[in-house]
Amino acid sequence: MSDTVVWITGASSGIGAALAASVPWEGATTVDVSRSGGTPGAVHVAADLSDPASWSRVVRHVTATLADRRPTRAVLVHNAATLDPMGPAHAVDPDGYQRAVLLDSAAPQVLGAGFLAAVAGARSVTEAVLVVLTSGAASSVYEGWSAYGAGKAAVDQWVRTVGAEQRRQERPVRVVAVAPGVVDTAMQTAIRRTGDADFPAVERFRRLHADGQLTSPEDAAAGIWAVVQQPDLDTGSVVDLRGGR
Repeated sequence: MSDTVVWITGASSGIGAALAASVPWEGATTVDVSRSGGTPGAVHVAADLSDPASWSRVVRHVTATLADRRPTRAVLVHNAATLDPMGPAHAVDPDGYQRAVLLDSAAPQVLGAGFLAAVAGARSVTEAVLVVLTSGAASSVYEGWSAYGAGKAAVDQWVRTVGAEQRRQERPVRVVAVAPGVVDTAMQTAIRRTGDADFPAVERFRRLHADGQLTSPEDAAAGIWAVVQQPDLDTGSVVDLRGGR
């Protein structure tokens, strides 16, 4: 029976797939929380995290797994996010905008709160880490990314606040946000195809790609796992892999 269980949202592609392929604890049980699944060797929990109805199902899986398997280490990495719809807030599809707000802002908070509650009730767990991927868009203005930027800003503040709460607990969970930088994923491909009217900063991202300055998903995953394993990292930290906290 595994001493470590790792849940990764959006593990079927991009950074999530690289994270799932490089979990640093030998023998860990990896859980792929995504719509499509397909992560080699992982348990699949089918969930569309832009749909609030799926959130309680994921939390129930976490709670039941901790009760049944009694691991000593529990890790949740929330990687799932979307940039769609890109464009001025007044002009984009309202339904798409709503899905973006739910996935980028509400889902990590609700799943994170559920994970914290599950860990608090699992006496076997002696080490727990909650990681939420964030972005420089949380603090920089990118026209066309209003939902995405606001969602990541909400994530950062949630992590800071919950981290402060956890420091008061008998068995604190390390809660951190990690910005991996500009990573060579399908999301970046979509960004480069966006027109100037919907995303005025698009040329900057095209130049980064042309100049070979994108981070590979594998390097991003290695950086995230390195942060997770830092014993002196304070709960509530917001870490940018390009340097600084």
